[in-house]
Amino acid sequence: MCLLRGAVCAGLIAVGAARADNPPADAIGAIEGEAISVEGPMSVEVVHGQVRTLLRSGSDVHVKAGQARVDLIEGGYILICGPAHFSLLKSGGAITLALDSGTIHAQIGSEVSLNIYTAQIQAHPISIGNGVEDLLVGLEGSGTMCIRANRGAIRLEQQLTGQSVIVPQTGDISLANGQLESLQTTHGHCVCEMQTNPPPMTPATEVSQLATEEDIGKRMAEKKVQAQPTSVSQTEEPEEPVYKVFMPPLKYDAKAKVQAEYDPNLVILVRRVRVRPTLIYQGRVEGDPAVARQNPAAQTPKPAAAPPKPPEESTWNRVKTYFRRIWSPTT
Repeated sequence: MCLLRGAVCAGLIAVGAARADNPPADAIGAIEGEAISVEGPMSVEVVHGQVRTLLRSGSDVHVKAGQARVDLIEGGYILICGPAHFSLLKSGGAITLALDSGTIHAQIGSEVSLNIYTAQIQAHPISIGNGVEDLLVGLEGSGTMCIRANRGAIRLEQQLTGQSVIVPQTGDISLANGQLESLQTTHGHCVCEMQTNPPPMTPATEVSQLATEEDIGKRMAEKKVQAQPTSVSQTEEPEEPVYKVFMPPLKYDAKAKVQAEYDPNLVILVRRVRVRPTLIYQGRVEGDPAVARQNPAAQTPKPAAAPPKPPEESTWNRVKTYFRRIWSPTT
């Protein structure tokens, strides 16, 4: 039974070795790295007791941190400095690397055809005298692209306009937003060199101790503070109105030269708010009693008093009046 198992294991190792010697047609190369993830077509092989991940056409690679290296089957290597994201394709022996972010450092022979694509720029290395090609290409999140030609030249082409330019050997340039008009010379912007002595990844040792009574008391006090309910005013967020826009669907007609515009009268703006409830008081309202105003009774008119009678004249007054009339000048 043990011999049978040994024979089966030997057969599997031999098959793995045979696969490594005869890779599939779409195989690109084996990848190694500290923190990488591979999606898409790939193969896992065992060669001389070591497990290798073989990238194939269509592989999508994320280098989360550190560096990764792809040893190409045709010869040469591609060094990736993370964080980086790229995809690999292979057709007719030509390798296409679609760079989304990060920096790569490729060193290949003249027999290897390598094209590097970004969203707007295509970079193709050119060998000088069938020598080794050594180049760096980097792409940042802001859209800035750096190119450095250590050995050989690099041909850059703008995919939208077809405009091209050649970076000579030892040239170090940078582009902004994929525009060749923004080309300028830089020094030391593209950096991706292989680490000769990577730092050892040794797990840190931690020595734990029992908690003291003081630590336990502090921990209990923190739990009590966290368990206390917060006030309603602190937890409730201020309510704000919510606006929604309803508009007709946009239409696109490929045959029409001028696209039809939508009617702005069909656009509706809805404002959503929470209406406060109406305050209704229920009960009895008491206050100072109202005093009724009494109108005074109507007074009856009194009869007018009779004019006083003139006093009766005395006898002496009558005598004086008689003599006065007699001796008056008129008489």
